[in-house]
Amino acid sequence: QAQLVESGGGMVQAGGSLSLSCAASGRPFSRYNMAWFRQVPGKEREFLAAVGWSGERIKYDDSVKGRFIISRDNAKSTVDLRLTNLKPEDTAVYYCARQRESYGVPSRTPSQYDSWGRGTQVTVSS
Repeated sequence: QAQLVESGGGMVQAGGSLSLSCAASGRPFSRYNMAWFRQVPGKEREFLAAVGWSGERIKYDDSVKGRFIISRDNAKSTVDLRLTNLKPEDTAVYYCARQRESYGVPSRTPSQYDSWGRGTQVTVSS
């Protein structure tokens, strides 16, 4: 089972930027699609972005397209999320996740991911 550890969260003013990173260990990182989700209390976990095992096949939710950038480094077993032009509604706990099946097409569905980090808090003030 892979272990995922997020870092880089914090507090920022609206319009600011943050960089999140997720370090993976366990199963061979380069075989699996990776994704970032976020969640606020009382709401379902929300898909943000996914990147295919090779670094291609990138997907974004429309709410973050053009503002967030996902990338991965298979040599370092990390997946990053660059957040720009942040808005107060981006405030949430951000999670990285590893897709259950190796290779294939990145999914937007949380149930397709079987390894999750503990999350990192992002707070955007107005």
